[in-house]
Parts: sequence; C-alpha cells; structure tokens
Amino acid sequence: MVFLLLAGCAMTEADGAGLVGNLSTYGTDAHISASVPDAILRYSPHARGFAELRLPEGQGVFPLAIIFHGGCWKAGIADTAYMSPLATRWQAKGIATLNVDYREVGDGGGWPGSFEDWDSAAHMIVRVASEYAIDRGRVTLVGHSAGALPALWLATSQGAGGPVGVRAATSARAAIVLDGPGDIGKEARDFDALCEFSSVGPFLGVSGQKADNRLAAISPLRKAPQLKQVLFVQAKLPSPPADVIAAIGAGGARVDVLSNPGASHFAIATPGDPVYEQHEPAMLAVLRGTE
Repeated sequence: MVFLLLAGCAMTEADGAGLVGNLSTYGTDAHISASVPDAILRYSPHARGFAELRLPEGQGVFPLAIIFHGGCWKAGIADTAYMSPLATRWQAKGIATLNVDYREVGDGGGWPGSFEDWDSAAHMIVRVASEYAIDRGRVTLVGHSAGALPALWLATSQGAGGPVGVRAATSARAAIVLDGPGDIGKEARDFDALCEFSSVGPFLGVSGQKADNRLAAISPLRKAPQLKQVLFVQAKLPSPPADVIAAIGAGGARVDVLSNPGASHFAIATPGDPVYEQHEPAMLAVLRGTE
C-alpha cells in the first residue's frame, strides 16, 4: 500500500500527474465552489490512485464519508471533480470526506481493476482514523450513479470467486446511494439506459455464463452488505427491485428509498439544488449516525 500525504496542497494536472480531477462538474458546482483538500492521500502508484481528504473545522471527532464518483465505469467521462462540491458542503456540515478516484474501463479498470482500487482505497480508512479526529464508528460509504457499486460492494465479504478473491467486508456503519443501482445484474437495462450506452457488459469484460457468474459473485442476493443503514436517493433510476432491497436488509440494514421522478441525475448530488436540499437532512442524519 502506497500513501502520499500532501497536507494543505491541491495539485493540478500539470504538477501532479492527474492527482486532482479535471473533468466536467456537470453543473454540480453551480451553487458552491470546491474547497482545497486538506490532504491528498495515495492508495496506489497509478495516476488515479488517490483520494482528496477534507476535514471540518474544529476538534472533532468527525464522521467520515468515503465518496465514489460515477461515470458509467468508462474512462474519460467523470472523476472526483463533480463530487468535490458535495464533499465541500458536507465538510462545512461537520463531516470529514474522502473523495476517491479510481480506474475505469479504458485505463485499467473494469473487472478486476476497479475493484482492486476500491479495495485498496478502503484501507485508507484505518490510516485516516489513526491520524485525524475521525470517528471510526461513523463511516459511511457514498456512491453516485456507478459509484453505488463500491459503496455497497465494499461492505460485503467475498469468497474466492469475487473480483479480488477472498476479502473481509470493510467495516462501515452505513451507505448512501445517489441515483445508483442496488444490484447491477438485475438493474443492468435501466443503468445502461441511464448511461445511454452499454456500460455493464464492458465493465464485466466477459459475456454469457461468465458474465452471469461475475454478476452473481457481487450481487446482494448472494451475500448482503454488512451495514446498519442504507439510504437510496433516486432520480432517473427507479427504486431497486423489492427482492434486492430485501436482500440488502437481510444483512441487518435499515433500507430507505427516497424517489424523485423527473429529477436530474446530478441534482441530488448538487448542494443548492432544490432536490438536494430537500433530502440533505436525511443524508446528514445517516452520515452523523443519528437516524
């Protein structure tokens, strides 16, 4: 595991080899400018193996949100940039945030590269909790769109058939899914329609029975995430199927779904947007562990 700590430094693409996201913010910065990260932590030597750490003012101890961006798992669409305003908003509300970048299809990601990155990034939780005023008991995994997959998968233990082999579930209290799928196998058609191209197939990298086996290996229908609470805030995507919600709940989680038909896919991740503002209290309650 490689960690690079650059306190109080926001590196540009020119001087930091792509350490800071530079793709579109999709309007999510329309109401708030992103703060300079307190530190950039490296979990891997490849260009996208980093996370931006933002810490609230004060002494703590702070809840921690691990944020995973979307982008349909395809390189060149999205990175940490568009989640930075949300991370900044939560920072101002007393939540520490790790805004994680990772490889996607086209730059070494997909199966298993993206999972390797997510697994490695999760190990930063221990480092951050040991060096900063972080409440290890109030960690929330957050994913927008395609980022829903790591937010739920990381909290799930895996056997030898998983994308990175045997692994224990990452210890987290909760997960927040922002317009993302609960099970990419059962919701592949809806998710591909959202992306407006085939995203699930290229991400898996195989077809037929091999694809079915990979989907089964990461499905909550086979093994539930070990969480106390899961909140879905949906917009373009419908609520996950009832059996998926039941399977997630079978791991002991309270599962809530807030639907927003007709809302923008990015509105729910945009501080200042009326849709986001409507649901911010529910999100903060999850992040703070008060609900």
